[in-house]
Amino acid sequence: MSVDELIAAANTLNEPDLDRVLHQIATLRARRKSTVLPEEESKLLLKINQPVPSDLRSNYQVLREKREAETLTDDEYDRLIQLSEQIESIGTQRLEALATLAQLRQTSLVELMKTLGIQPVTYV
Repeated sequence: MSVDELIAAANTLNEPDLDRVLHQIATLRARRKSTVLPEEESKLLLKINQPVPSDLRSNYQVLREKREAETLTDDEYDRLIQLSEQIESIGTQRLEALATLAQLRQTSLVELMKTLGIQPVTYV
C-alpha cells in the first residue's frame, strides 16, 4: 500500500479510530528510533561509569598526604594499603567491563574509550 492510499484510508476513519491509528503509528515510530541498549551493555556501562565512592577516595587521599608528610602510623599504613587494594579492584572491574563491552561492540578498547570520552590514566 502506498502512502497516498494510507492517507486516503485514514481520511475515511472516524475520530476515535483515527486517534488510535495515529497513536499506533507514533508508537511504531518511537520503537524504530529508540536507542535502547541491550541489557548486557547497559549493565557494563553502569559498571564503567561507577566512580570510586567519595568516602573511599577522600580517606585514601588523607592517608596519602600523611604518608607524604611522613606522619603515617603503622595502622594508618595498613589502612592505606587496604584502601589502595579496594581502589585497584574497582579499576580492574571497570577495565574488565570496558574490555567486555569492546568485544560486544566488536571494536578496540582504545576506540571504545574514545567513543565514551574516557581518557586513559597515566601515572608519571
